[in-house]
Amino acid sequence: MAKEQQNTQETVEPIQDAAETVVETEAGEPNAAEATAADVLQQLEESRVEIEALKKELAELQPRAQAEIQNIRRRAEQDVEKAHKFGLEKFANELLPVVDSLERAIEATQGDDEQTKAIREGVEMTLNMFLSGMEKFNVEQVNPEGQPFNPEHHQAMSMVPAEGVEPNTVVAVVQKGYLLNGRLMRPAMVMVAKG
Repeated sequence: MAKEQQNTQETVEPIQDAAETVVETEAGEPNAAEATAADVLQQLEESRVEIEALKKELAELQPRAQAEIQNIRRRAEQDVEKAHKFGLEKFANELLPVVDSLERAIEATQGDDEQTKAIREGVEMTLNMFLSGMEKFNVEQVNPEGQPFNPEHHQAMSMVPAEGVEPNTVVAVVQKGYLLNGRLMRPAMVMVAKG
């Protein structure tokens, strides 16, 4: 009998402890499940606030990013346009000595006999065809004789006294200059009137 009472008491004590715990919980002390739910809700609220802050930051950065993309696109278009406009520059620079040689040949054939005239006319026709072909690709000749000196397109070889001419006027062109789409390829070598 004593053994039965002891077994009963051992069984009853854990049940009483559990009942006391339930009574304490009902009295207002939160249990573990309620505490976990409150933590989850708090984390959700913090996450919502963080998401709102990130959305606001994204809205502020988006116009700046779009402007940067437009700038990159515009720069790329300009680079392509420059490549089209000035892609022939090296090739055209290689042709300039040929033009110079044809012009020198015309100057050297200034005689009055028939053979010299025929040679000069042939070289002049060749030079004119050559220059018109270059003009089709926007290569233009700079021949500034009689014009005011322009340091952006002319290179002064010397200054010479010249009567009846305004100071800083080009009086002689030693070598003609060339522009490709308005950009200087080679300056004109000139002699300028003294002031």
